[in-house]
Amino acid sequence: MTKKEKETDLSFEDGLDKLEAIVEKMESGDLKLDALVKRYEEGSKLLVHCDKKIKEAETKIEILRNKDPKNPEFENFDPDQED
Repeated sequence: MTKKEKETDLSFEDGLDKLEAIVEKMESGDLKLDALVKRYEEGSKLLVHCDKKIKEAETKIEILRNKDPKNPEFENFDPDQED
């Protein structure tokens, strides 16, 4: 499994935990500049991943809200599918 595949399998909560750990490490003042830049890049990718997970959840909720509550119909949701 590639690093990219591992990132996409990462839950929102796990991504947020990793992001918080990166921020703590960066704020500690113990990292050299090159390590800070690397952590910043990792954190940026995690931020995009977490944002995507939030948008997916919001879309699912919006789909459910627009359904008839007495006759719910569920459809498969593909976050990568364009509208």
